[in-house]
Amino acid sequence: MKLRYKILNGAIALTLVTISTLAVTLAYTKSCEPPIISAIKNPMQAVIYRCYGGPEVLEQAVIEIPEPLAHQILVRVKAAAVNPVDWHYMRGSPYIMRLMTGIGVPNDQGIGTDFAGIVEKVGSDVTKFKIGDAVFGGGGGPFAEYVLANVSKSVAHKPTDVSFEQSAAMPIAALTALQALRDKGQLEPGQKVLINGASGGVGTYAVQIAKSFGAEVHGVSSGRNIEMVTLLGADHMFNYKTESYIESEERYDLIVDMISNHSISDNLKVLKKQGRMVIVGGGKGNWIGPLMPSIKAVIMNNFVDQELQQFVAQFNSKDLESLAELMRQGKLSSMIDRRYSLDEIQDAISYSESGRARGKIIVTISK
Repeated sequence: MKLRYKILNGAIALTLVTISTLAVTLAYTKSCEPPIISAIKNPMQAVIYRCYGGPEVLEQAVIEIPEPLAHQILVRVKAAAVNPVDWHYMRGSPYIMRLMTGIGVPNDQGIGTDFAGIVEKVGSDVTKFKIGDAVFGGGGGPFAEYVLANVSKSVAHKPTDVSFEQSAAMPIAALTALQALRDKGQLEPGQKVLINGASGGVGTYAVQIAKSFGAEVHGVSSGRNIEMVTLLGADHMFNYKTESYIESEERYDLIVDMISNHSISDNLKVLKKQGRMVIVGGGKGNWIGPLMPSIKAVIMNNFVDQELQQFVAQFNSKDLESLAELMRQGKLSSMIDRRYSLDEIQDAISYSESGRARGKIIVTISK
């Protein structure tokens, strides 16, 4: 065998071994170990997970109340919201996430992101917020009595006449809807937009925000949710169980797709020549399944006239303040499906995983 073929075969073998080793490493899930008992000076109740798995790995624990750093505030949580990202972290899936969250076991045992509550302490550099302010936003592990938040990135004042539950439901889902429509979709007044998955957390906000932009909004949901989404402002609805928007005569300036139940090629058939498609979320699976819609969009974007976009929402205080203003104006509200207590967190996450939620799931922490 010639030397160059030996080198090539060796490189291929090395690549396969490397990929296999990485796959085995990422898929490794360590068993839960007993908690380390230590003295706690300032205790609080919190939901934690010490290993990856289903809702059964979530447990209530007594942990130390954290102290805010110079740029942080400590918030006494009134309400928190469940999002799909929570159970992705809980399961460590897709496995590629574990490069960031921890190989074998999670690096951070707190869970959840969205919250609303009252400022309890402020860091030494904080001037925008004071003790007693009502706020909402994102922080690490708000399924707890207290949570820390970064004042420059992930928190804003709660509108006075909006409840803690309504506000807690907003951050991730409403930011995703706002940034998908405004930044990636570049939606303009008078344009026609389709929201595929209009009855879910992101979808219910996307319908309202698109209407506030002056767009004509078409939505896709099951029949039981059509009335709800119509009341939110949708101009036309498709019942996906009995009809397909792909087969309609409609043509859209923008499609925001949370479901990925139709191929990109099929979506292009109902997208105007200069239209845009924004993919939010992905498919199922522990490996590349959830990433496939985004991967396909990146590849196909080089060969079509339309613009194909995929993204992950980013927390920033300016956009949270924009959501607060929409709430104040009565243009944006949260559709709350179910409410759970902190000790019912396993049921709350299970319901989110079922995919049957209409709007948002709230966990009430304190009154």
